[in-house]
Amino acid sequence: MYLKPMNKPFTPILALLLMLTTVSSCKDEAKPTATETKTVNPVAPPIIPEAPEGMVWVAKKTFLQGAKDTDQYAMPREKPAHMVTVDGFFIDATEVTNKQFKAFVEATDYVTIAEREIDWEEMKKELPPNTPKPHDSILQPGSLIFNKDVNAVANMENYGQWWTWKTGANWRHPEGPESTIEGKDNFPVVHVAYQDAIAFCEWANRRLPTEAEWESAAQGTNENSIFTWGDNPAVLDANANTWQGVFPTKNDSKDGFEFISPVKSYPANSIGLYDMAGNVWEITNDFFNINYYKELDSSQPIVNPKGAEKHFNPNNPYQVEHVMKGGSFLCHASYCASFRISAKMGVSMDSGSDHMGFRTVATPEMLKSEE
Repeated sequence: MYLKPMNKPFTPILALLLMLTTVSSCKDEAKPTATETKTVNPVAPPIIPEAPEGMVWVAKKTFLQGAKDTDQYAMPREKPAHMVTVDGFFIDATEVTNKQFKAFVEATDYVTIAEREIDWEEMKKELPPNTPKPHDSILQPGSLIFNKDVNAVANMENYGQWWTWKTGANWRHPEGPESTIEGKDNFPVVHVAYQDAIAFCEWANRRLPTEAEWESAAQGTNENSIFTWGDNPAVLDANANTWQGVFPTKNDSKDGFEFISPVKSYPANSIGLYDMAGNVWEITNDFFNINYYKELDSSQPIVNPKGAEKHFNPNNPYQVEHVMKGGSFLCHASYCASFRISAKMGVSMDSGSDHMGFRTVATPEMLKSEE
């Protein structure tokens, strides 16, 4: 039996300090004689553009964005569901990998946020007034990692119990300075923040997906599914890298992976996209605003929505947050159940962790500029 997931967004760094049919008129036509042949021109199939290497074409479609009526885990920020129309686009078949991100860093000498010295004067601008300065031992370059040594949890509302700030943790050293990504080229890159993902996109002539584009891709050939594979929750373990057992103290690893897994370790969805549920959260370009759906005019399908104009999260009012989607290897039905298509959480622009990455999109117009 699953428990109702909690409505608790993820706020990484503050956890230390405090996701042709055409109708035409009829015309009389002369019937063909016995010696005439009536030629019928069939409707041509849609032209699918040739996809760049490693990307998949997501066809234009109208679908239901947000929580589905039969979704028992749906949270208020996912409601109300509304029809959207999203034009076709290309999206990475997998999350951006260590190998791909390494190529970007080697070409540009880019330094991620998790590797930079921390400027307290800048950081405190995004914190509540009079927040005390942490000890200098904490204000060191690093990132959040899951605490694998949690034996018991006193209060599931206090998610800081299973997160640890690890000095020296970054994309090269995902579990701290003693760890490495050697031999893990095909793992998704982690410990990258929104700003890092944007820098990668600028180098690669790509961009981050909108939340609506992400959901269109996750739906695949479907239009109203709860999960990227359909509506059957019983096949979760076979289709996504998530937590099995008792979160966060016991992971049974029934799917073969205790934590993060290489990309393509699970079946692709109906259009060939991998890990659209579980493994790592994926950053989108939309602002995280818990009231966004409630403020929409949904009297007709919304075309190519770009998300809220402003961010809003009462649990984290001082930081600009973006939507992340898809859930991660830490998702469990008893806590967040974020392996659903409509699920989302907010993450601040400068925050990364060991269970968040990204994938990119491109449009035919963008690709023309590469020619």
